[in-house]
Amino acid sequence: MTTLLPHHDGSPLYVSNLEPALGETVTVRLRVPAGYGPIVAVGTRSNPDHEPEWTRAVRAGEVDGWEWWDAPVTVRNPRHGYRWVMRHADGRVEWLNQTGIHTLETLDAEDYALVASPAPPAWMYDAVMYQVFPDRFARSARADERDVPDWAVPAQWSDPVDPIFPGRSQQFYGGDLDGVIDKLDHLVGLGVNLLYLTPVFPAASNHRYDASSFDRVDPLLGGDEALVRLIEAAHARGIRVIGDLTSNHSGDRHEWFQAALGHPGAPEEEFYYFTDEANTQYQSWLGTPTLPKFNWASEELRHRFIEGPESVVAKWLKAPFHLDGWRVDVANMTGRLGEIDLNAEVRQLMRRTMIEINPETILVAESTNDAASDLQGDGWHGAMTYPSFTRPLWGWLCEPTEQSYLTAEGETRTEPWFFGQPIGGIPRYTARDFAGAVVRFTAGIPWRVRLGNMQPLDTHDTGRFATNAGPGTIPVAAGLSMTLPGMPVVFAGDEYGLTGIDGEMSRTPMPWGSEDEPETAERLALYRDLIGLRRAHPALATGGMRWVHLDDDAIVFVRESADETILVLAARGDVDVELTPGLVTGAEAAEALFGEATLGAAGDGAVLLSADGPAFAVWRLNGVTAPAPARVGGLAADDDRGVAAADAATPADEVAGE
Repeated sequence: MTTLLPHHDGSPLYVSNLEPALGETVTVRLRVPAGYGPIVAVGTRSNPDHEPEWTRAVRAGEVDGWEWWDAPVTVRNPRHGYRWVMRHADGRVEWLNQTGIHTLETLDAEDYALVASPAPPAWMYDAVMYQVFPDRFARSARADERDVPDWAVPAQWSDPVDPIFPGRSQQFYGGDLDGVIDKLDHLVGLGVNLLYLTPVFPAASNHRYDASSFDRVDPLLGGDEALVRLIEAAHARGIRVIGDLTSNHSGDRHEWFQAALGHPGAPEEEFYYFTDEANTQYQSWLGTPTLPKFNWASEELRHRFIEGPESVVAKWLKAPFHLDGWRVDVANMTGRLGEIDLNAEVRQLMRRTMIEINPETILVAESTNDAASDLQGDGWHGAMTYPSFTRPLWGWLCEPTEQSYLTAEGETRTEPWFFGQPIGGIPRYTARDFAGAVVRFTAGIPWRVRLGNMQPLDTHDTGRFATNAGPGTIPVAAGLSMTLPGMPVVFAGDEYGLTGIDGEMSRTPMPWGSEDEPETAERLALYRDLIGLRRAHPALATGGMRWVHLDDDAIVFVRESADETILVLAARGDVDVELTPGLVTGAEAAEALFGEATLGAAGDGAVLLSADGPAFAVWRLNGVTAPAPARVGGLAADDDRGVAAADAATPADEVAGE
């Protein structure tokens, strides 16, 4: 059984204001199991300007077997971290941060955090994203009127994807934006409300991450007018649309690069890292010559691209386009090269421009590994990042098939693709390992930013999860994407059961017309039901989260708000779990929302869950009842800022309880 432990997170149950201004005092709440310890003193420890600051907590009362403690925290830095400290009657001291309970002092990087930077629009928290790779999504009748470009290897919609260069990047199916318009009702039927388009600018590849201009839409996609038509049609259906920008590099055909290549003294030469006097050698993304790297020290580049109302970033947010935001490609490397690091300046300028043009827009980064250092709320609202959900999900729920496949160079491999790692294949994780990875890679990210992190099973850059998914695990995986804190993502084709061994083979043209095939119909129904579940229950968007059971085969957690509690069970094997009395209250009135599982409420308050695995099940319970907020005092000591001594024992003894 899982032991009841003190709990806090960044949700409205525990934080009085998720959008504080600098200098504002926020009340934070700690929830402690009655009789825990017993606790005789509670407080917070912050670290503004890297100097510890302490506040006293006041006991607000007890409800449903939980004591609630309230403490003031004054937001002194744009990212203001804090953790809880508790003193037991026997003198023991415990610390609580985003990784859990500790008996030793904890890392500042893993503190809870209040963010004083402008908040994302509220709609972001309710978003269910659908990702479209335009060349492979849908082809309108207008596409037949366009000539095939000089770089392309033409393909029919039914042709298999070619994984080997040059077909890997040049194979051209001719999907266009009017094709997306033709299929918007499919998105409506699924219930998604945010469309993410990979790049739409002209380029010399099917993926278009090698833009030749940022000032116009590729004519092969229908040009500027087609993008206007698409966004207007999507907005009319309640669907927002975000675009994709490459801030790390352009294509080598880009008009800026061509103006500087071989032309020393051209104004655009400062946009790139030329390494010879003739401007013929240059830095590029991972040594790829077709992707020359931007030099963000250039003020003119900033002016043209990201800063102010005439910039590229601004243009597409304004009339007649009205994009609802950007996903930024290779955001993790943007502005970084060796000893140079201008990443923070770039993301902050970009977001400032977006706020000036339309504060109801979002900015999401691609940062595929540990993204915590960049995700502190000063620019990116969230990220397409894999270690906090996608990679551990694969490790837990996949059963590698050892299917052979071809690399870009034509080599045959059988070791499963795993996010570009050259050795090891797909790791084998338990359910407990999965939960541990989620905690580890979100602990350094403020709650508000975590809610903007994308949670895909796969994307256009990865293999399809379904390729190696263990039998019966698709509902578990998709269900977790919809119920854990973060932004659910459906990569177009997941709902049709598409497979693909790596990031190229996953870009299969959509199999329109197969909706009535039994397996496809079942998968479509699954996605409709899970997306409907997510959108029907606000606690799944903004509610807090507590783990209530972890073992090798199953996880159980709750998403909580004052209005509702959502209880979630996810398991790879058979489940027979008993939850300790008090972990979940009101289970006798639980309403089953999804899945085939049994919930029983014992007379002592224990909750019994059982199911044949794999299983994903969800129930709705009453919301969390908390006492009225207490009147909280101030700082815990009497020097100039009320800062206690840095010694851990002293402030813990000084924190006052009631």
